Amino acid sequence: MARLPALLKQHQPRWVLVELGGNDGLRGFPPQQTEQTLRTIIKDIKAANAEPLLMQIHLPANYGRRYNEAFGAIYPALAKEFAIPLLPFFMEEVYLKPQWMQDDGIHPNRDAQPFIADWMAKRLAPLVNHDS
Repeated sequence: MARLPALLKQHQPRWVLVELGGNDGLRGFPPQQTEQTLRTIIKDIKAANAEPLLMQIHLPANYGRRYNEAFGAIYPALAKEFAIPLLPFFMEEVYLKPQWMQDDGIHPNRDAQPFIADWMAKRLAPLVNHDS
């Protein structure tokens, strides 16, 4: 996160997709900590005159209802606070196909990449091409 402002200055992106927080959740970090990290990232992106796009993250059910609800609520709250697009969690459909998952059961494998690319293109294109 410390490198983000310099990278934004160097690359001057128009759009930045923020798809972070899953590892924080899997490690059981307090949702408030993840929310603050994401808030800082979004502010840095906006300060660089780029447009953030935020992607929802979900955790496995075994983290408990209360933690999952608190964690899951971060993303819509930040999208509303900053008036930025919120994309659904792309992994929902990938998890349904065990042949698309690595042995760790968390990360998609090579076979899932064409689906992910198509899924992302369908959702990102309308957002980033609306004023081109």
